[in-house]
Amino acid sequence: MKLSQLLTAPNQLTLLRMMFLPFIVINQLNGHYRWSLILFVIAGLSDGLDGLLARTLKQQTVLGQYLDPIADKLLLSTMFLVLSILHHIPWKFTVLVFSRDISILCASAVLYAIAGLRDFRPSIFGKANTFAQVAAIFFVMLFEFDKARWVYIARLSFLRATFAFTIISGLHYVFLVGQRLRAVNHPQTGHSAAP
Repeated sequence: MKLSQLLTAPNQLTLLRMMFLPFIVINQLNGHYRWSLILFVIAGLSDGLDGLLARTLKQQTVLGQYLDPIADKLLLSTMFLVLSILHHIPWKFTVLVFSRDISILCASAVLYAIAGLRDFRPSIFGKANTFAQVAAIFFVMLFEFDKARWVYIARLSFLRATFAFTIISGLHYVFLVGQRLRAVNHPQTGHSAAP
């Protein structure tokens, strides 16, 4: 069962995206900024493609529901870390991104252990945060070899958007968790938590 899920086209594409990561980092560390950016864009496109394939081929799996966000977080978190080490992104952004993700991971593990909660689909703010992170990394990497003013402005704008949405989505997540816990603890009240 699990092997058949792993062999589906969308999940294979997700695994391929994870394999791109070391080559993105290696090119970044070696100063091959254009190649690093090209590989990052390909990885980003594959993220949209695997979701499209899953829906089109009706190959949506439980494994894919976990594997896809893991691949996304691995790519984005690693890039924030590497770009901060190389002094391309101020550390405050990376620390905030990591703090939110680690807090959500720990909270999810605890909630699963004590209440059996598994449904942690990203909210609209979480999706906005992911988009801001992807765009911020893209323009930070582009700025490494294209110092145009519009690139600088886009880079700064999306880094600020990342900062804002990281905080907003984190607070919204706390709110949703509270609602779901209340729904679990009071199932007979007739009130349900927001999805």
